[in-house]
Amino acid sequence: MRILFITATRLGDAVLSTGLLAHLIRTYPNARFTIACGPVAAGLFENLPGLERVIVMTKRTHDRHWLDLWKACIGQKWDLAIDLRGSATTFFLRTRKRLIMRGGRRPGLRLNHLGQLLRLSPPPMPTVWLSEADKTLASQIIPSDAGPIIALGPTANWTGKIWPTERYLPLWAELSRQYPAARPAIFYGPGEQERALALPVLEALPNAIDAGGRFSLTQVAAMLARCSLFIGNDSGLMHLAAAAGTPTLGLFGPSRASEYAPSGRCATWVAAPGPEGDAPIAGLSLAVVVQAASTLLAETQS
Repeated sequence: MRILFITATRLGDAVLSTGLLAHLIRTYPNARFTIACGPVAAGLFENLPGLERVIVMTKRTHDRHWLDLWKACIGQKWDLAIDLRGSATTFFLRTRKRLIMRGGRRPGLRLNHLGQLLRLSPPPMPTVWLSEADKTLASQIIPSDAGPIIALGPTANWTGKIWPTERYLPLWAELSRQYPAARPAIFYGPGEQERALALPVLEALPNAIDAGGRFSLTQVAAMLARCSLFIGNDSGLMHLAAAAGTPTLGLFGPSRASEYAPSGRCATWVAAPGPEGDAPIAGLSLAVVVQAASTLLAETQS
């Protein structure tokens, strides 16, 4: 059985779709999967059971990336084609069954919309597939013999989502007062822009573990899985932390927690006061974040 799974360009949306993939793997354990996604998310699927191919969709003018995908898939007869992007591509492929998710944003939790495509309620939680090599590297970066490691994610794909970086020092001062053996780990994505956003926090916390920039997505997920808590902006890293099973606290301002709250076995969020979707994240107070982080740590450390 061969399944084509067309998922998101953005990392966060791709992470949220992994629950559907895990359900399909359980339902069709002998299936071979072809994943179509954007460049940023491609590494997420490298350890997927039954993986046959990852097709990286690089955006081109006049939507020619969809033509590229069609050319890459037309030679295969598919048993099932799932399109989470709402395109017409699968109508021009040979497939026994197709499921197409309506494109565009709509109210309600994105995870629920994904589950509805396969009539799954509650929807399956996101997951991540790790190799032994991922786990070995993670154990070298995030030591198990230290106190609790608290992951901080100070970056995001646009500045409006970024909680003021100068608040991470007093946040850490309060958390380390409560947990003197704790140590911070700073996570951020590849590229100079991500590094520049994370650098003030790295410099403010000199004992921090630098866990960003140079690792694959599955290595990052393996490191996050070893942390006692993740605190960070609404971002792909936030969703990856929740999928890895890390207790996760998402920080929301102008983005909508009602649509993109972190989904995992132990995940929650706090938001700046004001109209959802139009609340400056600078309005999210240090006291609120400290209280939420302390509560989540106490629940998971007990």
